[in-house]
Amino acid sequence: MPLLDWLDKDRAVRAARAVPYRLLDPVPELAGGDADADTDNLLIQGDNLDALKALLPL
Repeated sequence: MPLLDWLDKDRAVRAARAVPYRLLDPVPELAGGDADADTDNLLIQGDNLDALKALLPL
């Protein structure tokens, strides 16, 4: 499997690990579609790193 490599990758990885995990807060007034629908879809608004860390399994 190919791996990505770039200048100062180690520093970027350490900085990403230092970002704390966050829980996602639902905002019902921004929900679209049927509120009673049984779906696993999410629309996340926010910083990419925060959103991705919130999606990681614990």
